[in-house]
Amino acid sequence: MNEVNFVDTTLRDGHSCLWAKSMRIGMMLPVAATIDQAGFQAFEIISNTNPKKMVRDLREDPWELLDLIAQRMPRTPMRVICGRHLQAFQLTPRAIEQLWYERLAAHGVRQVRISDSSNTAAGWRLSVGFARRVGIDAIVNLIFSLAPKYSDEYYAQRAREAAELDVLRICLKDPGGLLTPERIRSLVPVILQNAGGKEVELHTHCNTGLGSQCAVEAIKLGIRCINTAIPPLADSNSNPSVFNVARNARELGYTTTVDEESLKPVEAHFISIAQREGLPLGAPSPYDISPHIHQVPGGMVSNLRHQLATVGLEHKIEAVREEIGKVRVDFGCPIMVTPYAQFVGVQATMNVLTGERYKEASDEVIQFALGLWGDEERDSMDSNVRDRILDRPRARELAHWQLPQPSLKEVREKYGGPGVSDDELLLRYLAGEDQVAAMRAAGPYKRYDGAGQGLVSLIEDLTRRNSISYIHVQKDAMSLTLRSS
Repeated sequence: MNEVNFVDTTLRDGHSCLWAKSMRIGMMLPVAATIDQAGFQAFEIISNTNPKKMVRDLREDPWELLDLIAQRMPRTPMRVICGRHLQAFQLTPRAIEQLWYERLAAHGVRQVRISDSSNTAAGWRLSVGFARRVGIDAIVNLIFSLAPKYSDEYYAQRAREAAELDVLRICLKDPGGLLTPERIRSLVPVILQNAGGKEVELHTHCNTGLGSQCAVEAIKLGIRCINTAIPPLADSNSNPSVFNVARNARELGYTTTVDEESLKPVEAHFISIAQREGLPLGAPSPYDISPHIHQVPGGMVSNLRHQLATVGLEHKIEAVREEIGKVRVDFGCPIMVTPYAQFVGVQATMNVLTGERYKEASDEVIQFALGLWGDEERDSMDSNVRDRILDRPRARELAHWQLPQPSLKEVREKYGGPGVSDDELLLRYLAGEDQVAAMRAAGPYKRYDGAGQGLVSLIEDLTRRNSISYIHVQKDAMSLTLRSS
């Protein structure tokens, strides 16, 4: 097969990596229909970490986002990303996990890309079951990492385990941008040979400057679906540019299924937004070997820098990144993906800011050392580091803790009673009732003009609202009146 397909990541990973998850609903809507018409095989919109961010920081409703995007993008399957637990950094009861998938399906989500932090079949199986029960297609992430234990045989075995599940595809996921063209050439054939005939797609980042080259190498080896973003939300520590990968694929004689020319207004729109809001523009990166040492994933880089800058400590970023590499080794080289990347990153930050390694430890790191996130995770840790983390009163308290498994009825009683909708219940569970109330009080989402399409987008949005039956626009001699039939 000579045809190369693309999954768009602009509205999810693109701004997660470059804008610290700060893209607002109003920034997306003016170009959503254009993206829908371009021929993408799917598009990503949120991960399970986005709702809390949207409610607390952006004061916007993630369910409204899904509804508005689904209205404007009916042709292209809407995809979300989910980790082992809905509360990415906390263990989550199964009743909540199942409800999350049910509500995703109700709001138009058709695909979910599923990660397990340690590539374990048991974790995949549970999440795939949640998705399939509500009719959502599952894509399993086979996450790439660097350490001696992550060998070809490791990935061959994991690919076989993923292929046994009821999944649409397997995704070779490289959140840290750690793949090189050489490693692609050795690894992709192994995964394809063990994927049981399941289609394999590639998701990589450009941290090292090699993301686009890796994508092209993967195409040459037989992968026919590549995750890309639209500039200026491509490159840097984001995903490869759809323009670059598609052009290079055609140079090699492949046909591509996305209409890049139609996406130029999308590029112009987001450049305008970035310039107006003082947000960074992605750009091709020179080769950088440091990600192979600290292995910080793309989305975490911008968030870490943003958080340090917020407290006036951005100058500590390089010290923290160096410490991240050391903490990862101490922790047994876990895959640097949510939440383990954040566990390692937070611990490294604590070590740097306190001036003493492991003087402080978060509850999540203590749980990691206790084995509550998995026996493999606990047993892989440096024993001296694990003993130091566990030699504190808080660790002795958590040693006897077990994840409660309340029923949905019990969860509902805790978060507002029988009159609370499922959507509201999940938002309260994830972000807190007071934060949801503050989001509601903030009013409608902020509107952003597209590339000269502000009035058109506004009228399109108003015509979709059942509560509005009459629209009149007057400017000088121009007059427009719309009435519902």
